[in-house]
Amino acid sequence: MPESHASTFASPPETIRLGDLEVRRLGFGAMRLPGKDVWGEPEHPERARAVLRRTRELGINFIDTAWYYGPHVANRLIAETLHPYPKDLVIATKLGGKRLPDTSWAGAARPEELREGCEEDLRGLRRDVLDVVHMRYTGAQQVPFLESLDALIELKRAGKIRHLALSNVNVAQLEEALGRTPIVAVQNLFNIAGGTGQLARMTHAEVEGPEAVLEACAARGIAFLPFFPLSAGALGKAHPALSGAAERHRATPAQIAIAWLLARSPVMLPIPGTSSPEHLDENWAARSIRLTADEVGAIAREARTAG
Repeated sequence: MPESHASTFASPPETIRLGDLEVRRLGFGAMRLPGKDVWGEPEHPERARAVLRRTRELGINFIDTAWYYGPHVANRLIAETLHPYPKDLVIATKLGGKRLPDTSWAGAARPEELREGCEEDLRGLRRDVLDVVHMRYTGAQQVPFLESLDALIELKRAGKIRHLALSNVNVAQLEEALGRTPIVAVQNLFNIAGGTGQLARMTHAEVEGPEAVLEACAARGIAFLPFFPLSAGALGKAHPALSGAAERHRATPAQIAIAWLLARSPVMLPIPGTSSPEHLDENWAARSIRLTADEVGAIAREARTAG
């Protein structure tokens, strides 16, 4: 395998802690398990189950899902395939969203919606307690941030949630939440395509770029889960540093994108999703790619320019 003249980073940590839970630092996102547009049943249900079985064969012990993937389809497939769950498997969910009959996405951050969503996840996943729950928040929801957070704190006190996390938040919101309760993870948009402009449009608010939230998490030892980690296919020719690294390491651009995320910060916990067992194997193999410091820096500069 060709090597760059620059030195490589030291081997990144293999695992990361979410409170008292420890997981390998590359998980699986279940968003691709349902049908087209994350709606309805998958075209090939057995293939979706094969992906889930393969996660266990590879040693992946962190799955990210939500009751509104399908809706209910991703959770049901996870439970049908993997329950009773291995002791080391951690399943994270998200509350604060829902699907409308026209298949569109909408916020659902009112306390009663969060409580109902929690029950949906418990039923669908056949769990008595949810391991990690992200509160997904957008300014467009017109529900005070702390009102939503307090509803989840009550669910945690009631024994329905083990650990709380956040999604789609800025640094000020993270600090505000930490003043009320421990937070074990943040799930925000972060990928090679940049994302600063995308994040602002998604939240309907002026927020810091992805780097600021990542740095805040790193300073506090909080896991950072980048959603859309592969930028929905926006890789390759538009990013010559990434393409060049793929050629040097004899890897795909997607593998380099994952390797870059893992090298970018020890608190990074990518959760790429797929409906293909073969693609899952490819993603998992990215853990063995060791990028050089120059490569990581060059790809980071492209990401900032793209954002």
